[in-house]
Amino acid sequence: MTIVALEALSFGLERLARAASAGGHRLHLLTCDRSVYRHELATVAHDALTVVDVDTTDVDAVRRALAAVPDLAGLVNTTDTWSVPAADLAAEFGLPGPDPAAVRDLRDKAVVRRKLHRAGLSRGSASDDPTAVELPAVLKDSAGTSSRAVWIVHGEPERRAALAAAATAALKGTLFAEPFLAGPLYSAETLTWKGETRLLGVASRQTSRTPAVREEAAAFPVALPPHEGERVAAWVSDVLAVAGHDQGFAHVEFVLTAHGPELVEVNRRMGGALIGEALCRSYGNEVYEALVAVTLGERPALLDAPAPSGAPAVAFVLVYADRPGVLTGWRGLEGLRAFPGGVEWYPVREPGEAVPAVDDQRGCTGMVLAEGPTAELAQHRAWSAATTVRPLIAP
Repeated sequence: MTIVALEALSFGLERLARAASAGGHRLHLLTCDRSVYRHELATVAHDALTVVDVDTTDVDAVRRALAAVPDLAGLVNTTDTWSVPAADLAAEFGLPGPDPAAVRDLRDKAVVRRKLHRAGLSRGSASDDPTAVELPAVLKDSAGTSSRAVWIVHGEPERRAALAAAATAALKGTLFAEPFLAGPLYSAETLTWKGETRLLGVASRQTSRTPAVREEAAAFPVALPPHEGERVAAWVSDVLAVAGHDQGFAHVEFVLTAHGPELVEVNRRMGGALIGEALCRSYGNEVYEALVAVTLGERPALLDAPAPSGAPAVAFVLVYADRPGVLTGWRGLEGLRAFPGGVEWYPVREPGEAVPAVDDQRGCTGMVLAEGPTAELAQHRAWSAATTVRPLIAP
């Protein structure tokens, strides 16, 4: 049988291909830009993946590509941008998959916020009038990704600046406002099957200072106190049920406020960047085998797997360019091996590629990953190594 990925996260494709092969399946990737997967395509076995070049923004073109796939058995999607067309096409081809209506709701951050507020799982709701909402607040794109189109506003001058910026931004959805959440940011990495949710672990998330709101680093798994871990597990299960997510992986970003966990957003996929790699270093390739199982409409064995024991914690730091321009290379990569933690370099861009902006994740040129006995120590190791890497940018 053949499994098709309609685009994918930048990292993890090699592991997905390996999991498909282990189950006796072939994996095809439909993509409009192979360069996104340069790291994965350089490591995946030649016979484990077939890449099909197609305009994935054209639903008719994707439909024709799917019709040409022999023994099509499943359509996997691990991105936010293609989640709705993937759900629609899976239903059209009679493949296992989520309810397209539920996916549409999950893709709309304002809809999710309102659902949770009505259910008593969010202290605040979403407002379609950012000019009137009480401050501090967060203004953002209802369908945004990669930290784009997010503005934290504490006063009227910041609100005016955010509204002006939003007026010229290419929003994927609509602008709305929600309450500002005070506290550290985390993400719950979960797996759900027919409403049963397992919390696989919690990752810490480090973000930049305002006004730029971009992700800087993450570490997994965070060692929460037992009572706090149980509270988060119960809360995230309730959040996913109310939001309408009943199968597959989810990446649930939340802030641990003085009043408990509060949702930032729900993504019906694994976490991006190197979260999938971090999960695999805890659970092995069962993580991607679970993705294959869900894609084929089967209950994933990972739901019942024992908790990891003795696996290393993992942290990674995103290395940003300091200004837009053309990437010509990096300084400091040759020295990474001197740092503890088995430090590894994961390139996101390649020399000669344009860096269009640096105030969101488009400015990331690569990531430094390190391991440690705890997430805290792994984070310290990754950060210390990443500070020695500098992207070289030409005008």
